[in-house]
Amino acid sequence: MSRTARKHSIETERPRRDPLTKDRVIDAALRIMDAEGVEAVTMRRIGRELGVEAMSLYNHVRDKDDILDGISEAVMSRFEIPPSTGDWPADVRAMAREWRRLLGLHPGVMQLLAERHKPLEGMATYRPMNAALEALSGAGLSSRELAQAFNAMGSYIMGFVMMEQGLMPGRDHHEHVHDHEEVADALREAGLPMLMQCFQYFAECPTDEQFDFGLDLMIAGLRAASARNREERVGP
Repeated sequence: MSRTARKHSIETERPRRDPLTKDRVIDAALRIMDAEGVEAVTMRRIGRELGVEAMSLYNHVRDKDDILDGISEAVMSRFEIPPSTGDWPADVRAMAREWRRLLGLHPGVMQLLAERHKPLEGMATYRPMNAALEALSGAGLSSRELAQAFNAMGSYIMGFVMMEQGLMPGRDHHEHVHDHEEVADALREAGLPMLMQCFQYFAECPTDEQFDFGLDLMIAGLRAASARNREERVGP
């Protein structure tokens, strides 16, 4: 076999690396964030994940902030907007559950959104926002109240997911039961009867049940606001 033929054969057999693109950089950064947290997302770490020099990333992204913006937009683009049913409480619940699902898969994005000082530029964020506002609008709220309801609902969902993510990962059932019993004994000795009465349910209530209970409270509040608006429009 000639040298040229051998070289061609080697190049054919050598695995081809996919070309570096901004989407590949963002996907790698998202994988790192999900596995190791936002602080782990650095140019060097992304380059190592992709098998390239960190400097080569700058051919596709401006800087780290550009990557973090890209992560937020990539996550939001995965929001699966539920189809409208015409029943606004059901639609609100569906939107809330989807947001909880997405944040549960990518909890680091909560930190990115909380630390932003300017709106995202891509439309991926705004389509779910628009769908959520459309669902909430069925309650008969004013535009100002819709914005307030959206913020309140979003704060509840993000806070709930933060609580879920912080429930002592890695501890087995026996350790959890032991710690629970120790705290219960301390509460008895401290003379805190109401907390003692409710304490077991903080640990035993399934998170799905807790989440839906909170949604029910918020929707009840929206119904009350809607009823108040109707009364004010009708007048005495």
